[in-house]
Amino acid sequence: MSTPQQEELKKQPQFVREGKESRYSAGIRLLIQRFESLRDLIDRVVGSSSSRTAITAFILVITFFSIMLSLPIASQDGHRVELQHAVFTATSAVTVTGLTTVSTAEQWTFFGQLMILLGSQIGGLGTLTLTSILALAVGRKLGLRSRIITQESMNIGRLGEVGSVLRTVAVTSIVIEGTIALVLIPRFLLLGESLGQGVWHGIFYAVSSFNNAGFTPHSDGIVPYGHDLWILIPISLGVVIGSVGFPVILVLQQNLVVFSRWNLNAKLTVIGTLVLFVAGSFAWGALEWNNNKTIGELSVADKVLNATFASIMTRSGGFNLVDMNDITPVTALLTDLLMFIGGGSASTAGGIKITTITVVFLAILAEARGDQFVVAFGRTIPDTVLRIAISVIMMSATFVFIGTAAIMLMSGASLQRSLFEVISAYATCGLSTGLSAELPNSGVYLLSVLMLIGRVGTITVATGLAMRSRRRLYKFPEERPIIG
Repeated sequence: MSTPQQEELKKQPQFVREGKESRYSAGIRLLIQRFESLRDLIDRVVGSSSSRTAITAFILVITFFSIMLSLPIASQDGHRVELQHAVFTATSAVTVTGLTTVSTAEQWTFFGQLMILLGSQIGGLGTLTLTSILALAVGRKLGLRSRIITQESMNIGRLGEVGSVLRTVAVTSIVIEGTIALVLIPRFLLLGESLGQGVWHGIFYAVSSFNNAGFTPHSDGIVPYGHDLWILIPISLGVVIGSVGFPVILVLQQNLVVFSRWNLNAKLTVIGTLVLFVAGSFAWGALEWNNNKTIGELSVADKVLNATFASIMTRSGGFNLVDMNDITPVTALLTDLLMFIGGGSASTAGGIKITTITVVFLAILAEARGDQFVVAFGRTIPDTVLRIAISVIMMSATFVFIGTAAIMLMSGASLQRSLFEVISAYATCGLSTGLSAELPNSGVYLLSVLMLIGRVGTITVATGLAMRSRRRLYKFPEERPIIG
């Protein structure tokens, strides 16, 4: 009969059992244990709800990076930055938004920019997801509790898929970010940057684009590279891949060319992404075609390039080639819509998610046709999914409405600028008219809260609603109210 010590040893990776654990592996294992201890502490404080655990973890990570950015070593002038700027930047990084109240290039030192980049990487993958990935990296098996938390935080369909999705997250992140960096670094070097600057900028844009963070280490952003396909294409591809969601990437890796073998989530996400990309490119280009303040004076090829780039970035990327204050009011409204929709579920993108709006659209279509059920690609979508989608849309719209009204009262800004900034914050997009930097402290903290809610709120609400199921032993008589 095995002793408790022997049973514990059997759970360890082989290289640990054989006494061959390296310092690196031991360090990672210790880090995992600290994370798990912290998670257990959070569970005891906030309860066993994975939703509350995720929110608490995000708040703790934001607090940590706020402290790091408050240090004198993080600021170019060697003085502590004002608290609201540190909190806002940390929140923007961890929620992978990209909004700023101070210039990333001019305010923050290399240490400060490194903290922003680490915050974006952790926020893009998710704190709980990152812990699970580290556990798998050193050969540890995920317990049931870890699997359930990861499943709910990433909206994974089946519990058995957690391990494969986590491996896909780790491999995809490393490969995509590494590839983008390797493509961008030579270009920055050819443009005259030093070796250190070129490497740093390549890595920064790789992480920022794949995680849909939208931060840029250049004072003018990527506007000076508006005609450089060598820079624009890798950044765009990084944003697109990061925005479709890791569960979809897993499906594409397994059956890239066999559409019939894709699950419903992958089909809806990919088709929805393509439709929004094409429609957004056409609409944005058409609305700005003759606007001399943006693309009106450019060549046809450059107009098409700008429209295509804008369509990709408005749904969470956050990079821009034109000043958002110069676009027409109708274009601003179109951008608001695309930002509000966002990208795929369990992705680095924000918004209410493509599948959410697609399910509601299919329900409207079914109602118009007189169909009894909502059907897509030979699959019936449960009524509970439709109810969750409607709830997410309505609650998100409510947050945007309240946030916009509050920002208008605090700053006196116009409806167009206030709505644009609030949706960009809530949808974690990062496009800005510059209003964030003009807000009073109360407005800065409000946008910080909206960014946090937008990053974890809709996922948490959707998960919470999906996990709740009240059973009644009776049913009230049906009666149809007048609708419309």
